[in-house]
Amino acid sequence: MRHIRTSSSGEHRALVPVLVCLGMLVAIVSSLGAPLIPTIADIDHVSVTTAQWSLTVTMLMGAVATPAMGRLGDGPHRRKVIIGGLATVLVGSLLAALPLGFGFLLTGRALQGVGMGLVPLAIATARDALPPDRARSALATLSLTTVAGVGLGYPLTGLLAQYFGMYAGFWFAVISAAAALIAAALVLPEPPRRPAHPMDVPGAVLLTAGMTALLFALTEGERWGWTSVRLLALAAVAVLLLTGWVIHELRAPHPLVDVRLVRDRTVLMADFTTMIGGIGTYLLISLVTRYLQTPRSAGYGFGSSVVVTGLVLVPFSVASLVSGRLVRLLARRNPLPRLLPLGCLLSLAAMLCFVFARGSMWGVCAAMAVAGLGVGFNFAVTPALIVGAVPAHETGSAMSFNQVVKYIGYSAGSALSAVILQAHTAPGQTLPSNDGYRTAGLLGCAVWLLTALVSVALIRQGARRPWPAGGGDPAGDLAPGRDESTPQSAGAQR
Repeated sequence: MRHIRTSSSGEHRALVPVLVCLGMLVAIVSSLGAPLIPTIADIDHVSVTTAQWSLTVTMLMGAVATPAMGRLGDGPHRRKVIIGGLATVLVGSLLAALPLGFGFLLTGRALQGVGMGLVPLAIATARDALPPDRARSALATLSLTTVAGVGLGYPLTGLLAQYFGMYAGFWFAVISAAAALIAAALVLPEPPRRPAHPMDVPGAVLLTAGMTALLFALTEGERWGWTSVRLLALAAVAVLLLTGWVIHELRAPHPLVDVRLVRDRTVLMADFTTMIGGIGTYLLISLVTRYLQTPRSAGYGFGSSVVVTGLVLVPFSVASLVSGRLVRLLARRNPLPRLLPLGCLLSLAAMLCFVFARGSMWGVCAAMAVAGLGVGFNFAVTPALIVGAVPAHETGSAMSFNQVVKYIGYSAGSALSAVILQAHTAPGQTLPSNDGYRTAGLLGCAVWLLTALVSVALIRQGARRPWPAGGGDPAGDLAPGRDESTPQSAGAQR
């Protein structure tokens, strides 16, 4: 039977805010470097392309650390893994905050990336520790923190950098990480007693190498050229390594990630929507931030400062949090999977708003607000779908894989915006034409429309199965007849 921790309501009330603050901290810290890239390049005397790695290395470390932390967190050491992850974020924040040079800054940002693996563990903790009447809302809120934090990290970084210098944002991360570490040590419960399995070291190595090659290709594509021989060779190596990783995971007795779970239609739909949500999120954010800071002399743009640009993203964060409440209301009468096409259509509306109304500041703000609703819908629904489709002892691993898919989407969306805008930049010019933003926006519309159609098709194919509904199992409990005491995957059990 599913383990439910017997603790007081006071402990439950303390646990949820701590988990939410942990997720918000991770999201804000991961986006701290983005607005500072030109400043880092100037202070540390490196090129803008090199300074871009202060953001890329955090995403890369998060992508490779998340599955390993998820697997460790599925056993009896979850509490230790969370506290250790927070301690690593604290050390990384301190290294980034000290003016020791670009090398130490890069190392600190890499250590901060380890914290991106904490959100799946927080979700697994909420599932095990909270009573059913609170678990679903907590799961949705935790997933939304990764969206809301991105929108809050930009204006926070801009304000701190403008008034207190470049390193102020990293000192804020030091203080926040220390507070989160203390709170987690006091509040986090011990995980359920489950057997510990050996770490899949070959799987971790293959995934690390494959993800490193893939993200390196995505981030360096604009500089190397998207048709260059070395980029195509690196992309081929990434595909081979990741294919080898999948084959290894299918054969390993205790895989890093049980990829067989992806054969479950619910998990497949959740992971696919998450990846597209990541692409759409960073495609739109990249377009908006660059468009706003373009000087008016280009014939478009607003010449906005970093602070103003960051504030325009606040509606995105606010709307994503509001969407969590809307999802809970709609889920009372609708099965959760049917809410995914609605989220895709909202994101489509946001892209259309950017394409046709970006000439006014109000149009851009409206696009960000609607985008927050759409992405928030998707990221609020997907964790509940995954949790309800996998055994309890696979929650951390399954959610970690979902996070990795999200990070791939983030990187791909950012790279996609750069590719399109570069294609619309005339030789000898530094700024793309206004048509480049229109093309990128229309491509985003096509992506969201395709995703909505795919999600509808998957829902129709699964119409015969009892989808999890809002009025049923609030915590995403296992379906009737599911025996989570066996180590089989959800897909195998069905």
